[in-house]
Amino acid sequence: MSASLPIRLMLVDDHAVLRAGLANLLNSEIGLNVVAETDDGETALLLWRQHRPDVTLLDISLTGRDGIETLCLLRAEFPDARVLMLTSSEAYEDIRHSLKAGACGYVTKNVRRPELVEAIREVHAGGQAIGEHVARLLASESPLRTLSRREVEVLGLVRQGYTNAEVGDLLGVSERTAKAHVAALLVKLEAADRTEAVARGFERGLLKA
Repeated sequence: MSASLPIRLMLVDDHAVLRAGLANLLNSEIGLNVVAETDDGETALLLWRQHRPDVTLLDISLTGRDGIETLCLLRAEFPDARVLMLTSSEAYEDIRHSLKAGACGYVTKNVRRPELVEAIREVHAGGQAIGEHVARLLASESPLRTLSRREVEVLGLVRQGYTNAEVGDLLGVSERTAKAHVAALLVKLEAADRTEAVARGFERGLLKA
């Protein structure tokens, strides 16, 4: 692609005001051009097929399917799609799952404008852009204590007070499997019981108030 052509961007974020502000900010940068935006994953896939943006800025929290699931579907259909996660989440599991699913970078929404623009250009050039704050979070976490997405889901149900049998019914698995998930997350969170596990979940950003 010619260096004179702008980097074509798609914004996927469920906060309309934030998205509008971000579009204005990026469009004011020389060499950047927002060509599409939406608040949900399903529409993001449709718009990507239509516009083929150079870089997609994708939030994790979306209307309908979340950003990580959207990323997986997008990369499955278009392996060359370049996606930069731009999100409020600082949870280690969200960072890990995003990068594993094929994200080319991960920055949080408190990023400074120059760093965001630099991250976009880095992703467009074929590199990987990890925000400084995100890099520190990755360095501080032990991968041996990482919860799977299913375990995070189970933790959310534990927070709501569901029994193992009820967790199994809600997830469509056996009570024994649900019990195994609960036991695994207790070990990984180094928690003595369910109450402590929920507390650790909040501490690590796995649960939101």
